[in-house]
Amino acid sequence: MEKNGNNRKLRVCVATCNRADYSKLAPIMFGIKTEPDFFELDVVVLGSHLIDDYGNTYRMIEQDDFDINTRLHTIVRGEDEAAMVESVGLALVKLPDVLNRLKPDIMIVHGDRFDALALATSAALMNIRILHIEGGEVSGTIDDSIRHAITKLAHYHVCCTRSAEQHLISMCEDHDRILLAGCPSYDKLLSAKNKDYMSIIRMWLGDDVKSKDYIVALQHPVTTDIKHSIKMFELTLDALISFNKRTLVLFPNIDAGSKEMVRVMRKKGIEHHPNFRAVKHVPFDQFIQLVAHAGCMIGNSSCGVREVGAFGTPVINLGTRQIGRETGENVLHVRDADTQDKILQALHLQFGKQYPCSKIYGDGNAVPRILKFLKSIDLQEPLQKKFCFPPVKENISQDIDHILETLSALAVDLGGTNLRVAIVSMKGEIVKKYTQFNPKTYEERINLILQMCVEAAAEAVKLNCRILGVGISTGGRVNPREGIVLHSTKLIQEWNSVDLRTPLSDTLHLPVWVDNDGNCAALAERKFGQGKGLENFVTLITGTGIGGGIIHQHELIHGSSFCAAELGHLVVSLDGPDCSCGSHGCIEAYASGMALQREAKKLHDEDLLLVEGMSVPKDEAVGALHLIQAAKLGNAKAQSILRTAGTALGLGVVNILHTMNPSLVILSGVLASHYIHIVKDVIRQQALSSVQDVDVVVSDLVDPALLGAASMVLDYTTRRIY
Repeated sequence: MEKNGNNRKLRVCVATCNRADYSKLAPIMFGIKTEPDFFELDVVVLGSHLIDDYGNTYRMIEQDDFDINTRLHTIVRGEDEAAMVESVGLALVKLPDVLNRLKPDIMIVHGDRFDALALATSAALMNIRILHIEGGEVSGTIDDSIRHAITKLAHYHVCCTRSAEQHLISMCEDHDRILLAGCPSYDKLLSAKNKDYMSIIRMWLGDDVKSKDYIVALQHPVTTDIKHSIKMFELTLDALISFNKRTLVLFPNIDAGSKEMVRVMRKKGIEHHPNFRAVKHVPFDQFIQLVAHAGCMIGNSSCGVREVGAFGTPVINLGTRQIGRETGENVLHVRDADTQDKILQALHLQFGKQYPCSKIYGDGNAVPRILKFLKSIDLQEPLQKKFCFPPVKENISQDIDHILETLSALAVDLGGTNLRVAIVSMKGEIVKKYTQFNPKTYEERINLILQMCVEAAAEAVKLNCRILGVGISTGGRVNPREGIVLHSTKLIQEWNSVDLRTPLSDTLHLPVWVDNDGNCAALAERKFGQGKGLENFVTLITGTGIGGGIIHQHELIHGSSFCAAELGHLVVSLDGPDCSCGSHGCIEAYASGMALQREAKKLHDEDLLLVEGMSVPKDEAVGALHLIQAAKLGNAKAQSILRTAGTALGLGVVNILHTMNPSLVILSGVLASHYIHIVKDVIRQQALSSVQDVDVVVSDLVDPALLGAASMVLDYTTRRIY
């Protein structure tokens, strides 16, 4: 058996106190149950699970076919601060007999509830190893104190985000006993597919309700400011009544103040109001479908800022109860929810929106990591905890594959000829790359993108890479805020008004960013290339077309209509050749690969291209590279064409220097090295003396489009999450 020093099954006790922690513990319990050769499972149920007013939720554990070894009635009714303290005391009195009888090797405790504190205290004092789920997180109430107290009692830690992991390390916990696994509930969330979700919606909200046209409300008391939280709940209900949408209201948890909140509901007639359905409990499988298809969720439950992000459902987070949580962009915070108008305005802003799906708290693979972690626990190791006091280790990576993966992005490059997808690490390393011909139709192209991304995401797991999101680089004009290609170049057909974000986000459950390929090249230089650390620089791409990107004060410039940095269409001659944009005399009409190919064909048709040492096979189209080869071999006409093209590009660079005054110009793409010297000559001859010292260099990045697409993901997710 896969154990370190263990010659018998590991006896695991899972203790669950309420409906919320069971949703996180159940996936682990199912995982343990599937491996009877390694584990024995004991289930202890206590807390609000056993109270009728809170739905008798122990029944869902029985419905999941788990044998409940022990039921402990530990709640002292009263729903005030004293009742919470007395409940902890009652649990401490009853738990020792249970633990003496079960004799578990390890107890799994979840989260930050007062019941969980009693469990951890009992186990620690009885020399039972504790595995704590969701330690290191920050919310904003007394829960923080309880959560961190359990952390100090626990021997092993399973956390959901890198930020939580860093908090645990800062709290002097042993890094070797911390597992960054993600939230177990995401294993169920991301695999939950129910085509009959409408029957669930109708069952809980009525036959006349449509998807995305109702609200889920879940609000709990804040034990450090009960009076204010009750007032806020009253304002929330008033706002929901005014908003006039069908609303499913779940009863609050058993914390101090919950009784007063229920009184507010009944005072306002919520249980009998035609627009409201008030319920004590919804089974988690059905709750998932309800929040996934809601027009909005409102309240202060951790579910709103954690789990609901997996579906991109809009969330309104009220007050301070979750103020420290990491959130996706679907969450709108109303921290001072002190008026009905503020809450009503938030409802108008959020209701009916659809955001990118977020995987901040998990990628659907937490349970396999946790089971592997459990198997690695050596019962022969000393029980006494060791604390790792500062300084904290700078290098936090480890050699155990189930602890940390390489933070990575999926990068997509939509070129005129090829469609490329790559797994790109935080350091800019292309871990794996996939290339296919770019289909000619929209339907074939979008299906191929989805197929390649799904395959790459699956391969990433095998390569020990954690995908944070998807970045897409494409030709044409792009609205990056909405993830829409407004209209594309002639090289990519059927690619106008295309929403790329939604299908990819829905399929992969990942946030998606989209931008123009020129902008992506500039982003690649800013993060990985010669623009790193510079405040202002410009990138020019010399390829099939001419594009570019502008970085000003460290930020990418998009322009008012997302048309900034169309540098290929700077006009450098009033009577120059026709350009693909419909104008003439543009840089692209002179210096692009298409322009050089046009000139190469003219020479070839007149038998003026080939010189000694050159040949073009009959089945090979004449292109820009043949023109360059001819110029290198002494063809004067080819040399003249290249010099004209380079001069046009140089004049464009001079215009950029005079307009933007950047500190650096980076030439990127396959033609850059052939133009660099001519461009510098033109600058010396044509530019103002004040900008002649600006350096012009050739990019040393191999795949700027892919790296730029990846940088959108890596910069945004790391800046917002960690």
